[in-house]
Amino acid sequence: QVQLVESGGGLVQAGGSLRLSCATSGRILNYYYSIGWFRQAPGKEREFLGAINNKNSTTYNADFAKGRFTIARDNGKNTVSLQMNSLKPEDTAIYYCAAKIGAYIGNTVGYNYWGQGTQVTVSS
Repeated sequence: QVQLVESGGGLVQAGGSLRLSCATSGRILNYYYSIGWFRQAPGKEREFLGAINNKNSTTYNADFAKGRFTIARDNGKNTVSLQMNSLKPEDTAIYYCAAKIGAYIGNTVGYNYWGQGTQVTVSS
């Protein structure tokens, strides 16, 4: 069984920062895999933010996320983080991490394992 648990969401003022974490456990740890970060705002589709793999920790970011969002991993703890800076009210959403075997894909396809999500609310 594979489990992903997000943490670190909350309420922050515009311009502030938050750091989300995604703890991964289970059999996927035995494979080459990627962790992707997504978000979903009310009434909108789930949106890809970026991803990182466990082979060489190469990161990939959606264009709109570059410069504000940074993904990193702590292999020793099987944890991936999403550092978000200069937050804006339009960043308000539920943030998810997800895992897939192999290389990342910049959409939800292939991500078979999902966390429960964590709410991020940015006030103006």
